[in-house]
Amino acid sequence: MLGDVKMDNAEEQNVANVEQNVASAAVDKVNESVSLGGNIELVGFKQVSLADVVVVKKLVGHYTRKIQEHSQNFEKIQIFLKEIHKIDNNAKHEIHVKALDAGKAFSAEVIDKNLFIALDGALKKVLAEVSHHNQRA
Repeated sequence: MLGDVKMDNAEEQNVANVEQNVASAAVDKVNESVSLGGNIELVGFKQVSLADVVVVKKLVGHYTRKIQEHSQNFEKIQIFLKEIHKIDNNAKHEIHVKALDAGKAFSAEVIDKNLFIALDGALKKVLAEVSHHNQRA
């Protein structure tokens, strides 16, 4: 047939590699990290609108200050965003927060339709963990 093109195994492998690289580049774009200051890292926030990122930065900055106040030796905080069950323009936001204080990791996870409620809930949980841990010490 005229539409069929015959490829040898090497060409098929090259096509498969290109397709895989394109797919992984799309995933890497979503999972790119943004550093705020020296100790705050946002991962997966590239798909969030610019207006929402401003609010995210304010919220994260506020909670990071509180966590630092309750920490012994605050090292860094990482916030991961993953959109799940995305249909049309409606998705659930899965937020993972990981804070390091004196080598000990504190983490929390929240899933909600509202990005800000999920972020607030996860950061609040990490703050409570850090506060509780350092009150006992």
